[in-house]
Amino acid sequence: MDPITEIIRQSRAYYCLDCGKCTGNCPVALHDEDFSPRALVRTVLLGEGEELARSRLLWSCVTCRMCQERCPSDVQFIDFQRKVRAVYRDLGHREFCSHGGAFQALQRIMTAPRLKQNRLGWVTADMDISSRGETLYFVGCLPYFDALFQDLGVSSLDTARSTVKILNALGIRPRLLENERCCGHDLLWTGDEEHFTALARHNVREIQRRKIKRVVFSCPEGYRTFKKDYPAFLGPLKFEVVHLSELLAEASLPLGVMARSVTYHDPCRLGRHMGIYEQPREVLRSIPGLELREMYHHGHTALCCGTSAWMNCDRASKAIQMSRLQEARDTGAELLVTACPKCRIHLSCAMKDQHLGGSLDIEIKDFATVVAESLSSPKRGKN
Repeated sequence: MDPITEIIRQSRAYYCLDCGKCTGNCPVALHDEDFSPRALVRTVLLGEGEELARSRLLWSCVTCRMCQERCPSDVQFIDFQRKVRAVYRDLGHREFCSHGGAFQALQRIMTAPRLKQNRLGWVTADMDISSRGETLYFVGCLPYFDALFQDLGVSSLDTARSTVKILNALGIRPRLLENERCCGHDLLWTGDEEHFTALARHNVREIQRRKIKRVVFSCPEGYRTFKKDYPAFLGPLKFEVVHLSELLAEASLPLGVMARSVTYHDPCRLGRHMGIYEQPREVLRSIPGLELREMYHHGHTALCCGTSAWMNCDRASKAIQMSRLQEARDTGAELLVTACPKCRIHLSCAMKDQHLGGSLDIEIKDFATVVAESLSSPKRGKN
């Protein structure tokens, strides 16, 4: 069967009613009159996908899943988008990358079998790490983000150090992979299934040969990729996949007083993609003295950070980011908390934009960092 025909069948694209609810709620379409989820589907249905792939429109979708939240016909827009990209990428069409394609190039470099990395250079002496435990912390690309975004004043590795500190407070001495590679999330969503699969096989092999029983993630993209995409490509995994907020929502931590008002930004991969809305909020509410103030759009209606897989950083992206920052400011909260390193980077970048003039500035911290800062007493862990 023709691959496009199969994608249309699997994604239920034929059931599109052309009602426009997807476009009416799409954050990109709100700021880019040329973009429309239903128009994209219709173009492919009419056999004009190659022309679409040559334009930026196939790559403009931020895959936030807002369209699927509103579709009355249950059209799987996000799967449709990703798989169509893969087909046309195989035909020679390429994504429109931001940052000169540096991140995509880096991720493909990581597929090299004999690649040598300094993956554990960020570990400090106060971290209680195990070499034989059954719980692994998958760090992801945080070390590389720090190298590339120093000018934003964002330290992504603070999230990694905070996560280890939290796990220690739970009595867990996590293992770390000295040969960990990128999870491949961005390659998958830009249609590069070949290199994505190579990264997936490497990571799963490294984890399973160490007899790991549980892998903890602080990154929503890594969590979603392991939880959904690795099994889809490689079959069932032999270990449990857990997001940090899930772990904390079922645990008891020694939390000290944090007298601050915060608002929480739902990352698309954690929220609409994986249905995790309440766990991070439960943890934040459990911090004594902390007041959680919700933005107008929150939970399943939350606005995204405006870009995905290091693509489509354009006028529409900036407009989405400005809208989100304005919503955060409107709550009157002192601090914007998010559980996604990329959301933190993108929103911080928007605040640095000279055209904003500092009017939307708000302090932004990662979820793990806020929880770690509230810990009242450290505790040595066990394997």
